[in-house]
Amino acid sequence: MFFCELGTDRLFLKNIGKTDGEFILSQFSDPEITRYLFDAEPLKTLNEADEIIDFYLQPEPRNQHRWILKDKQTGILIGTCGFHYWNKDQSTVEIGYDLKVAFQGNGYMNEALRAIIEFAKNRMKVKTINACVYIKNAPSIRTVEKLGFIKSSSKNEHFRGEDYPHHIYTLTF
Repeated sequence: MFFCELGTDRLFLKNIGKTDGEFILSQFSDPEITRYLFDAEPLKTLNEADEIIDFYLQPEPRNQHRWILKDKQTGILIGTCGFHYWNKDQSTVEIGYDLKVAFQGNGYMNEALRAIIEFAKNRMKVKTINACVYIKNAPSIRTVEKLGFIKSSSKNEHFRGEDYPHHIYTLTF
């Protein structure tokens, strides 16, 4: 298996699995977490959560992967992070991430993203990582900037009949 589980000082990054439906439903039905996600409506059913899981569990080799962040000390599932699209020919990948509100501001996502950035650089041989961030999502902007991402371009995401401006932040090796 190419996509393996990862660890940091405080976190265990487990591969998303068939038994994670309840967590994915709780995560992506939370209005605070979905507030800046402009690609899909908040989840309403376990079946919708299972569809997300199935997307990330397509047979390898695949162009996407998701890890669930588990606090090593408490065992609590606190968020997810991963890759939306890996373009092997261009050595690029886009990251995405989310964290339960109670755990925000404690450096957990920074720690998790450092681990998957190293995975992308060393195992996937990626040269460029992009993050598409809504311009009003200040915590996410701070996160990618702390990791060395640089604003490289902008685009609009069209969702619910409206345009939402996003900046593309890029990390190159």
